[in-house]
Amino acid sequence: MSKKTYLNWSSGKDASMALHLLQLENAYSVDLLLTSVNGHHNRVSMHGLRRELLERQVKALGIKMETIELPEEPTMEQYSQIMEGKVGELKTKGFEYSAFGDIFLEDLKKYRKEQLDKLSMKSVFPLWKRDTKELLQEFLRNGFKAIVVTVNAKLLDKSFAGRIIDENFISDLPDNVDPCGENGEFHTFCFDGPIFKCPVEFKVGEKVYREYNSPNGKEGEKIGFWYCDLV
Repeated sequence: MSKKTYLNWSSGKDASMALHLLQLENAYSVDLLLTSVNGHHNRVSMHGLRRELLERQVKALGIKMETIELPEEPTMEQYSQIMEGKVGELKTKGFEYSAFGDIFLEDLKKYRKEQLDKLSMKSVFPLWKRDTKELLQEFLRNGFKAIVVTVNAKLLDKSFAGRIIDENFISDLPDNVDPCGENGEFHTFCFDGPIFKCPVEFKVGEKVYREYNSPNGKEGEKIGFWYCDLV
């Protein structure tokens, strides 16, 4: 019997590959996608994707979705408290496993497991320790399609925002940028592939630069991102 699982859904390529592998494995039944949404901007956290496009994407996947509504710039304490409440709610609905698209960030995996352990919820990481360049190439071979919606302006210039993920994109990445953007260098929107019933239609909008308080920096230190708006 498959293990009742919810997938932490970012709307991007890593979450899409994680879902694909879980569906192929059949050991886990992914019955729910859970997405963090910035309630102030009505967009997916970090990715900046409009809520309506997220909903269109999930409809094309044919899996139920629930959201975690976050304030504009939540503290770690606020985030943890909100997440704990949501996970507790899902546990009462019979969910046993929480799946993630993380690849190699040990501290992040440790944090996730510790938070879930408090609620006796198990975790699964289908992409864990995969070679990120090989994983991205496998993503393309499987027929997935994704577009870059956010880039860290310190590491990538404006031209990378709005690019389609392909072999040219991989070869154009600087040496200090992980091919899957695992360190937060860039984020994507996945709009087609074997997990979709149909492609997600969208139009490329304007590119916008925004700055936020750096979570790990000195007081007043900012971190900048280029966003490619999809409509």
